Amino acid sequence: MRQFILSVILMACCTNVEARSFHVWKKGAFETGKYRNVFVEMGYQPAAVDAKLKEVFNDVFRGPNKVYFEVGDSMGYVSDVKNHDARTEGMSYGMMIAVQFGEKDIFDRLWRWSKKYMQHHSGPREGYFAWSCKTDGTHNAEGAASDGELYFVTALLFASNRWGNDTGIDYKREAQYILNCSMSKNGEEGMMPLLHPEHQLITFTPDQFGTRITDPSYHIPAFYEVWAKWADDGRADYWRQAAVKSREFLHKATHPVTGLNPDMCQYDGTVMENRWMRGSNNFRYDSWRVPMNIALDYEWSCADRKWQQQYGERIQNFFYSQGVNDFVDQYRVDGTLPAENEILQAGGFRKLRHSIGLVATVAAASVLCRHQKSKEFVDALWNAKHVPFEDGYFDAYYDGLLRLFAFMHLSGNYRIISEKSN
Repeated sequence: MRQFILSVILMACCTNVEARSFHVWKKGAFETGKYRNVFVEMGYQPAAVDAKLKEVFNDVFRGPNKVYFEVGDSMGYVSDVKNHDARTEGMSYGMMIAVQFGEKDIFDRLWRWSKKYMQHHSGPREGYFAWSCKTDGTHNAEGAASDGELYFVTALLFASNRWGNDTGIDYKREAQYILNCSMSKNGEEGMMPLLHPEHQLITFTPDQFGTRITDPSYHIPAFYEVWAKWADDGRADYWRQAAVKSREFLHKATHPVTGLNPDMCQYDGTVMENRWMRGSNNFRYDSWRVPMNIALDYEWSCADRKWQQQYGERIQNFFYSQGVNDFVDQYRVDGTLPAENEILQAGGFRKLRHSIGLVATVAAASVLCRHQKSKEFVDALWNAKHVPFEDGYFDAYYDGLLRLFAFMHLSGNYRIISEKSN
């Protein structure tokens, strides 16, 4: 009898642990102010998680393979080292990470460099940023990529909430300037708002060329919720509507079986047939960010939780079917492999890989999931080594940043920074 009772108690304990480990929330952090540490839920020790997060942060900002570099006494940039440039993607990511970690000096340095070298201060592009610059600040391109502005605005609003606006940079005013400049664009000299005037969805680039299409990985509905709360630009209802429409778009842009999404597509989620954009209908580098972005919206807003939970398990089921340690980083959206001429090259290589950036974002989707498979993806990320491949290819920049974001998500350290956080 005693043995039977002990067995029942042990089974009950295990059941409770399992339920806690794979619990999903019904309310987001905007409402609760709470965040899950999925690593701890899955058995990792809190001290080990804290140490790992610090290690991954240092890999990006301070280690031998860092992508952050300081310039003089007041500026710094994040570089796509393999391509020898600084991009609005990396600069704005760096600012978001810096404000999340409370690294004010890094944040301010990145913003000063972005404002001085990247931002247009007059002319038809006023307020927008040149998406790629040499590391001396010389422009490689004049046009903007809309995701950079998306992150710049959100990171600046968080900085305003965290540090106030009287420490040398008026963060909120800078965010409002970007938004006001964007919303003033009306097609004159080819410049358009960040969000398509009719569809209210983010453009690929805010100009007459790029406004014809969108990039699913630019869709982060929770960021619009941040703008509605703290931008104070008189457009709160507009931003909330944009969040709703962005969520609806993601339903259409993700494959109903695999969960995969194209790199770029139409505003109704359908793929493009343009020959000059060969492979853009496939799931590849930009696309990797979508699982993590949906996870973020779930964590913060939880406004579309039923679909998001189903999506998380759907996309993890696909990658599980390919092998947790074997899946490659580019697919057609139906899950088949791309043709040779569809593979997007990186760093001079045209090759399918098991890239740590995608390992990271698929693991981040575990916050959405209740199935047991999610722990295997979390373990794979924890154990993955960010080192060069056998042929010498190494991406400290994109892989490194996505890896850091995933560790922030899964440790409960990618947070809404409200005015109460001061």
